[in-house]
Amino acid sequence: MKALIAALAGLVFGLGLLASGMADPAKVLAFLDLAGAWDPSLMLVMGGAIAAAIVPFALARRRRHSWSGDRIEWPVATAIDARLVVGGLLFGVGWGLVGFCPGPALVALTAGLEGTWLFVLAMLGGFVLHDRFMKGRTE
Repeated sequence: MKALIAALAGLVFGLGLLASGMADPAKVLAFLDLAGAWDPSLMLVMGGAIAAAIVPFALARRRRHSWSGDRIEWPVATAIDARLVVGGLLFGVGWGLVGFCPGPALVALTAGLEGTWLFVLAMLGGFVLHDRFMKGRTE
């Protein structure tokens, strides 16, 4: 049952990324290009996602377990530390340079968008480097 829920959630998420244009790096880069040919349409996508998530998150806050039976563990960290700032900067720079973040990159890869494989390989390499250097450090 857990695998079915995960597969359906991933399918809906991927289809949403494709339908909204978030899996198209050119559209994302046009959104980030405030001084050029700015495309504000992704702001509507983000706003719609936030609006659609408000009620489900409020309902989930009242639950101890997800529909799949897994325990719901909410983040407890509240400090803005160097790891958070550096991670945010790296993510933002990568997103701004190529127009991809992990979810849309995987969707674009499965959709056959040319050149995506290079980003996905670099992303996986970053995961491995992170795990290697951060192993044993506390969260």
